[in-house]
Amino acid sequence: MLQHYFATLPVFLTWFPLGILMLAAFAAAYERITPWRELILIRNGNIAASASYSGALLGYALVLAAVMSAAQSRADLLLWALVGFVVQLLAFGVARLLLGAGLKARMEAGCGATGLFLGAVSVCAGLINAATMLG
Repeated sequence: MLQHYFATLPVFLTWFPLGILMLAAFAAAYERITPWRELILIRNGNIAASASYSGALLGYALVLAAVMSAAQSRADLLLWALVGFVVQLLAFGVARLLLGAGLKARMEAGCGATGLFLGAVSVCAGLINAATMLG
């Protein structure tokens, strides 16, 4: 049994750092496309920004987990992780349209309902995206 764990160690040592790098790239991209700065708002105690950003990260992490469990190669992993990346950014775009004008002001003011909705949309998109990648 221990031999099996050692046999899978090289996969872990290559795929885990790759997953962390992709999650970091997504976090940076998401931070850039939003009209507010999540990390600054979170550092200042903004619950809305925390809920929104946390949901986006969780949504993409769900995608990465599904991709990593189904991918046959690093190229497969990167391709489907990129698809998930785009889907998550599109989910933000759709949520932004649904929430309408004044979104930036509501987020910066810490409107919990707005942040929670944005986060939930990201998690939902990630769940649906992950499920379709496993099929």
